[in-house]
Amino acid sequence: MSEAEKTAAEQFLPNDLYGLQLVLLASGGRLFQIVNALAELGIADLLEGGPLPVSELAERAGADEQALQRVLRATAMLGIFAEGPTGVFSSTPVTKSLTQDNPHGVFPLIRYNHMELTARPFEDILHSLRTGEPAFKQTFGTTFNDYLEQHPEADRFCDEFQTYWAEQFAEEELDQWELGRFSSIADLGGGDGYFLAQALRRYPEMTAYLFDLPWMAKKGEKIFAEHGVGDRVEIVGGDLLKDPVPAGAACYFVKAVFMRFSDEEAEQALRNIRKAVGDDPEARLLIVDSVLKPGNEWDHGKLLDIDMLVLHGGRKRTLDDWNQLFSRTGFALLNEPIYHWDLLECKPV
Repeated sequence: MSEAEKTAAEQFLPNDLYGLQLVLLASGGRLFQIVNALAELGIADLLEGGPLPVSELAERAGADEQALQRVLRATAMLGIFAEGPTGVFSSTPVTKSLTQDNPHGVFPLIRYNHMELTARPFEDILHSLRTGEPAFKQTFGTTFNDYLEQHPEADRFCDEFQTYWAEQFAEEELDQWELGRFSSIADLGGGDGYFLAQALRRYPEMTAYLFDLPWMAKKGEKIFAEHGVGDRVEIVGGDLLKDPVPAGAACYFVKAVFMRFSDEEAEQALRNIRKAVGDDPEARLLIVDSVLKPGNEWDHGKLLDIDMLVLHGGRKRTLDDWNQLFSRTGFALLNEPIYHWDLLECKPV
């Protein structure tokens, strides 16, 4: 390479590792589109049976052979797929997470993050940085929940995504949370009721309330009927920030809801729940959310925190944040949650 070419190359691309790291991070949007496209084509699924030449992959996926080879080559340098010396591609340990039938894979999450309602607001993240307000409203002129109510197709997909996560929780966490110790449970912000239906099937003596926005909670009728638990659930439509919460439950269960609230809204919701708890010292509030790790180590919750800022105006919280909220609203934390998705169990004080 001539000196002029070297100079031009250095001007185009940083020649230090820190600069290259920033270039890779700044390319994340392009890489995400690539991964999403390959997931939609089902390339990971096609490779489950073993390595295949790109010509066969292209034919079976309905793709242009040369274009597919070039895109797969780019992902191979990141370890998502592996390229052999003769145009043959194979799986890597990462590939399995992209298969569509993997119950613990990331295919649903990739599709969710690719939706217009989750992707476009990040184009306006500067609005959130300058104002502290959700960019979603700047982008679409409405709130996240109102958008779903007005767009049935997006709402349907979000239901599927929430069901996917509810299945993970039901499979992995129900026994650990020991919900069977409660005679009744009020699932606040419980969506279409899929998780609650799983809990009621697991604990046949339990009765329940499903509480969510009226248009959302109404979906529970079908879910509960399909699971044979409709006679043990009362569906109550309402807004956790404004409307009375069903009183008299032994357990108030709130999963992945507080992260969508600002601190002011979270405090308002907690006070609302505290009114419903009343004077029952044995009642419990169970919150499923993440607790942010201190320091600079990897914590996916810190990225989800930005999602909450941009999409909802909410936030993820540290343990100190949670304890301050509880102390201001008449609750006390009983357990020591881990720094990840976990259960925060509270008693009234």
